[in-house]
Amino acid sequence: MRQKLNIGLFGYGVVGESLYHVLKHSKTVDASVCKICVKDKDKKRSLTQDKFTYDKEDIINNKDINLVVELIDDADEAYDIVKSCLENQKSVVSGNKKMLAHHLNELIELQEQTGASLLYDASACGSIPIIRNIEEYYDNDLLKSVTGILNGSSNYILSKIFNENSDYDSALKKAQQLGFAESNPSLDVDGFDSLYKLIIIATHALGTFVNPDKVFNYGISNIQESDIRFATEKGFKIKLVAQLIKLDDNSFTMFVIPRLVKPEKYIYNVEDEYNGVVIQGEFYDKQFMFGKGAGGFPTGSAVLSDITACSHNYKYEYKKQKYFKQLEYRADHEIEIYLRYNSIVDFSLFEFSCISEKYSGKDYSYVIGKIKLSNLLKLKVVLPKLNIFLCYIRN
Repeated sequence: MRQKLNIGLFGYGVVGESLYHVLKHSKTVDASVCKICVKDKDKKRSLTQDKFTYDKEDIINNKDINLVVELIDDADEAYDIVKSCLENQKSVVSGNKKMLAHHLNELIELQEQTGASLLYDASACGSIPIIRNIEEYYDNDLLKSVTGILNGSSNYILSKIFNENSDYDSALKKAQQLGFAESNPSLDVDGFDSLYKLIIIATHALGTFVNPDKVFNYGISNIQESDIRFATEKGFKIKLVAQLIKLDDNSFTMFVIPRLVKPEKYIYNVEDEYNGVVIQGEFYDKQFMFGKGAGGFPTGSAVLSDITACSHNYKYEYKKQKYFKQLEYRADHEIEIYLRYNSIVDFSLFEFSCISEKYSGKDYSYVIGKIKLSNLLKLKVVLPKLNIFLCYIRN
């Protein structure tokens, strides 16, 4: 039975304001925003002042509010809000993937204890309902891999580079002007946003929660003209790809790395701010989902979907955690990469098991070879500071 929802909203930025607009025009759910909590008292907004509060307790302790929607950037503050709301038996819709990726196990336990519901489909893939699909349609033990472009901002930048011959800096500036990338774009272009989303997806896809610090991620901020030329001459595009692979019946691995993608791959034609996810199973082969991954209205619409689900008392069941054997996460898996470098000192940090191709030039050098994720993981913090670029090359 559908229930009337009185919403307390945290955050009124691009997504929060878009959600407010979408909710006003939606006929699918009986819901209204009662109060909006923001920080900046002086910022001009499209609503009258009586809609806003600057004290989070006005929402958390308001007995008339039965659903909280959290859409703020600060992961620590989001954690405090979501935890307090669940403890007060208020259901929550959250879009903060960083907060969820670091605290999901704890929050799953908390909602089990309190009976409240925590939904976050909007946090993982923009407008693509990946979490609910995995929960409802791939709730068996046959899933083999998840491969996805999970960040619309970096994909927009790479699309401009490969389709319009733009340079990285110009493409990034355009993405920022359109609101696809933040003024500090590191979360997007260095692969952290994709990593957090992959952690959330893996918890549902395979039933195992992994701390983000234990998973390798590397982004596109160090890409140079020589890397673009290499990809183009070989017939590839470069995409920032998150990968989850079931290795055997007992273990899996995952990582986020730029990938050299052939034209026959589904994600080759995922362009601009769109996301694309390929789910591969033992017998159903590959399923492809596609949709916008950045922008206020696509994300706001995804939040609305979570709100509608809450009105029907929907909860994630976490079937893989409850009914299947927990798989072990492994970082010793070997992958093949392209590594461009300028200094032999930088190259010496990489422990390749074998090298199949090598080029040494005046301005740069590159190798193609196999290396363990564990070696890359040891270098995770230092890699963005080096004059190198790497791509996953297995296709």
